[in-house]
Amino acid sequence: MKTRITELFGIEHPVIQGGMHHVGFAEMAAAVSNAGGLGIITGLTQPSPKDLANEIAKCKDMTDKPIGVNLTFLPGFADPDYPGYIEAIVAHDLKIVETAGRSPEQYMPMLKDAGIKVIHKCTSVRHSLKAEKIGCDAVSVDGFECGGHPGEDDIPNMILLPRAAEELSIPFVASGGMGNAQQLVAALALGADGINMGTRFIATKEAPVHQNVKDALVAASELDTTLIMRPLRNTERVLKNDAVTRIQEKEKSLGADIKINDIMDEVAGVYPKIMSEGDMDAGAWSCGMVAGLIHDIPSCNDLVGGMVKEAEDIIRSRLSQFAA
Repeated sequence: MKTRITELFGIEHPVIQGGMHHVGFAEMAAAVSNAGGLGIITGLTQPSPKDLANEIAKCKDMTDKPIGVNLTFLPGFADPDYPGYIEAIVAHDLKIVETAGRSPEQYMPMLKDAGIKVIHKCTSVRHSLKAEKIGCDAVSVDGFECGGHPGEDDIPNMILLPRAAEELSIPFVASGGMGNAQQLVAALALGADGINMGTRFIATKEAPVHQNVKDALVAASELDTTLIMRPLRNTERVLKNDAVTRIQEKEKSLGADIKINDIMDEVAGVYPKIMSEGDMDAGAWSCGMVAGLIHDIPSCNDLVGGMVKEAEDIIRSRLSQFAA
């Protein structure tokens, strides 16, 4: 299956594994790239640029296929050494970076001077157009269904994707709620050049997370995610658990007076406890509505390859009959 995205990144299948905190390690990225997609190492999961450099080297020992690094530019509890992380990427001759959060404009000269292709994750058409204007090579258009931060516009992909297709000239992929062949076909029909999957890749054999996390995704339905931090205008879609209930109770009682410090215990530093130790109530963790479509834990090769084959079958068989 050839699209503008496969041509841009030199990959076999138009399937990208998005950056995920404490999931996007070398093992995850290599498994996706070896399956013909584009694996992504999550840059800020690594404590320092040196650690990222080591993780990239590890990943390159595991695959000779294209890989990328995610850099998320978000206000946080620390100020990451973004130039240092970029230098680590450049030093290892990686040519693909997925950016997210704030605009990457400040760092585009460093990235482009190194010949790096940039795909920026956006939750709106206006932000996608800004990404195109500042020189991003592609956009990951993130609908309201996504795990993590869906923005504040609440536009689902059935509207957002065709709107992006109307406005953008650069390639874009559908992100948010993506997880099966039918959705890949739908994304292509709506104008996208591929898909970006996050949550779905957590429930794979190679995902370097605790089995409790994978089992939770298989057990969850499309009703088991919820939104937090909306009063802070930093909305996040997460899987429901005891910590999330506490956050929502605080949001209800404190209203507009709530501050990030009020929920620090439930959101700060919780990912290692969840992803590595399997403590499913340790805190809030990002999860997309696609959990309702996750029924098994395949290998990345079976997931990606099977998805693309099924998508091609749908296009050739089921859809072709409607054009008769």
